[in-house]
Amino acid sequence: MRVPQIQGLRALAALIVTFFHARLVSGGFIGVDIFYVISGYLITGLILREIESTGRLDFTAFYQRRIKRLLPTSVFVLFVTAIVGWFVLPVITRDALGRDLFAAAAYISNYLFAWWQNDYQNLNATPSPFIHYWSLAVEEQFYLLWPIVLVYLAKFGKRTLLRGIMAITLLSLALSIYQVRTSPIWAFYSLPTRAWELGVGALILFIPKNFLRNRFLPWVGMLALAFSTLHFSEKTAFPGMNALVPVLGTALLIISISAWPPIFNDLSNNSFTQWLGRISYPLYLWHWPALVLPSSALGRPLHFYERFACIALTVILAHFTNRFIEEPIRHIKLATRTVYVGALSTTVISLLAGILIATSVTSVISTKGTTSYSFDLKKVMAKPAVYDDGCHVNYGESTSGACTYGDLQSNTVIVLYGDSHAAQWFPTLEKMSHEKHFTLISLTKSACPSVDVVRSDQGAYKNSDCAAWRKNSIARIKSIHPAAVIMSGFQHYAVPKGLGSREQWWKLGQSKLLRSLQGASNHLIYISDTPKPARDIPSCLSSRNSSSCDASERSPSAVVSGFEAIDPTQWLCNTYCPAIMYGIVAYRDASHISVDMALHLVPMVEAALADVGLFR
Repeated sequence: MRVPQIQGLRALAALIVTFFHARLVSGGFIGVDIFYVISGYLITGLILREIESTGRLDFTAFYQRRIKRLLPTSVFVLFVTAIVGWFVLPVITRDALGRDLFAAAAYISNYLFAWWQNDYQNLNATPSPFIHYWSLAVEEQFYLLWPIVLVYLAKFGKRTLLRGIMAITLLSLALSIYQVRTSPIWAFYSLPTRAWELGVGALILFIPKNFLRNRFLPWVGMLALAFSTLHFSEKTAFPGMNALVPVLGTALLIISISAWPPIFNDLSNNSFTQWLGRISYPLYLWHWPALVLPSSALGRPLHFYERFACIALTVILAHFTNRFIEEPIRHIKLATRTVYVGALSTTVISLLAGILIATSVTSVISTKGTTSYSFDLKKVMAKPAVYDDGCHVNYGESTSGACTYGDLQSNTVIVLYGDSHAAQWFPTLEKMSHEKHFTLISLTKSACPSVDVVRSDQGAYKNSDCAAWRKNSIARIKSIHPAAVIMSGFQHYAVPKGLGSREQWWKLGQSKLLRSLQGASNHLIYISDTPKPARDIPSCLSSRNSSSCDASERSPSAVVSGFEAIDPTQWLCNTYCPAIMYGIVAYRDASHISVDMALHLVPMVEAALADVGLFR
């Protein structure tokens, strides 16, 4: 029996997740947490009622109901998304499309996406159309394990059952709080760090009916959800302590259903909301591909009105999926063997489809339009060697290794220092280190510019790790006293609120960098940032007219007095900043110059360094 208010909460959860991905609310990702509390409450109640009435749980029937409820709709959306993605996504993304289809079909996509470092709160230029399946994988893993746990605990009585659920919930919450600090991506995606949210839903069942039932609780719960939706953002450390707000807010709303004010009941019990609640599952599954695939096909973010059109498409697709697939299959009478054989067959077919799509990718791309050019995608997208040998420090690390290159017997030492936009110059300087006979030391870290600016924590990035790495790197530079320190950095990071304009923020950071390195070297050289592409250049060149890929933005070249400044814009732009220059694909992604371009620019960089007094 469906509770109308629960359907209303389902509708709310699906809508705010959709609005979040349509960039209409900043914290709508908490809709997933609402779903988890509801699932924990309903599934635990279903299991415990069966155990209480029959003394046992029919595992076969339980899993059969879950399969019929979840699998047909998810597989249908999975296949339609894969087919559409095959036609509209760039050919070069087919390996990722197939890989992600495989992950979603294997019911472990949450762990695979975490392993592949897909940050759900900070998705890249061409996000996976399947990444939202991570939350479905968490629920499926929960449904697999939770009945076994409950049946075992129930053998020892209701008190032990309650204590067991409380212990699991508290341990999961503690792990979530810990991992948000130490490994935020794994905290976001994994079942052990999300199980407490479902556990909170389960614990609601043990609260006496007349306990905590008062007219203020629904308002507190709704305010908690509103605050989370509007105040949280991709910069919010999540789940952990912050997730307590929407989770407890949802729990309060469920606990106090009998005390809901008329306005809440009117909003949740009307036919429109009930319909949205009924289609909430396919609505969740459709919303992400309906937003991502058009954006990827167009090669740009969607306009405001386009996002609303995609939301409307999502609702239409969800309605017909619910009407013709979800509800009919859910209620049809099928033999147990048929259900399990069907589940196994569709899973195997999905896995094979993922493998076939992934193996169909080609790395040789021919551009379209007036510029006739072919390139090897793997070569264009290759990263500098410091990524492969561990010398480009990643998130969570605060020290660099020895990272020495070039002529190791030379008395002349040059240090490369900064983030990935410093590391993009490594091929240039490494080639020069052999030709000019100097030792090159590479000190680079992802998302941590040499310019000493404060950035907000976001996803796996922690400002404290960056500050510690800078401190260690500068101490090492001072101990070496190199002939030159060559620095650079990405200049388009988001400026935290309250720190003034971008120009002021960056200038202050450069000034702090200069003061920290005073006396460390006779040559403090700063290379301004390279142009910022408007699109992922390899993807753009593989799917669109090459002229539409030439919209890179020149980066500011201002450098504070005290540095010896080099501006690379003159080498990468003429009247505009093309995607292909000197017959070379200029960028390996939507940010960094390619290794081939870095090597081509060796003579220009060498001349610029000679102008400031090196290599004379």
